[in-house]
Amino acid sequence: MVYFVGAGSGAVDLITVRGQKLVERADVIIYAGSLVNPDILKSAKPDCEIHNSAKMTLEQVIEVTERACKEGKTVVRLHTGDPCLYGAIREQMDELDARGISYEVVPGVSSFCGAAAALREEYTLPDVSQSVVITRMAGRTPVPERESIRSFASHGATMVIFLSTGLLEELSAELIAGGYKADTPAALVYKATWPDEKVFRCTVGTLARTAAENGIKNTALTIVGEFLNHRYSRSKLYDPTFTTLFREASE
Repeated sequence: MVYFVGAGSGAVDLITVRGQKLVERADVIIYAGSLVNPDILKSAKPDCEIHNSAKMTLEQVIEVTERACKEGKTVVRLHTGDPCLYGAIREQMDELDARGISYEVVPGVSSFCGAAAALREEYTLPDVSQSVVITRMAGRTPVPERESIRSFASHGATMVIFLSTGLLEELSAELIAGGYKADTPAALVYKATWPDEKVFRCTVGTLARTAAENGIKNTALTIVGEFLNHRYSRSKLYDPTFTTLFREASE
């Protein structure tokens, strides 16, 4: 059996209980060594076979996985955050399907959640933004034109931008071209929930300068939106004048 497990955003104790139990009983672990906190592997069995997928191709990952399954072993494919976001698991699952190998996916805490926690912010504020766009700049991996930063920026929604720290000059230009003002609040969150986490608040227009001044070159999320302004309307959910399924209005 193969388990795709979300290792969480960085802190060792942000892996789920289910994921932790699978790590503890795995015979083989293939982990994303460039991003997964290696301390999570300390709970693996002493005889667990561990592979760093940062040094492997898809074919090598599948080769190790298939061999282990033929030997009746439990395989954990350990991905950073939640496997469904930029985890490249679809191609792995397709290869396993073609070989008749069973698998399950165990969700994890994504870094975009960890970034909000680090900022002590809520992405979805009444009368500010009720949508979160999770996207990335086009680089070596292209982005469909209909999903360009400029296109999404036109909505004015909260944006969480992955894998783009090295393209902040271009990112700022695209955000502004799409409709955000240069003074729209923004933030860079470096290694959210890791011990060396860093948070830098800035604006859309100062993203690149902020990163350069603080030596941030990778492993950071870019957060953009008016929710960072702290101006919002009170939620109806706990408003005493609002009736819900569970509570009658008191005024």
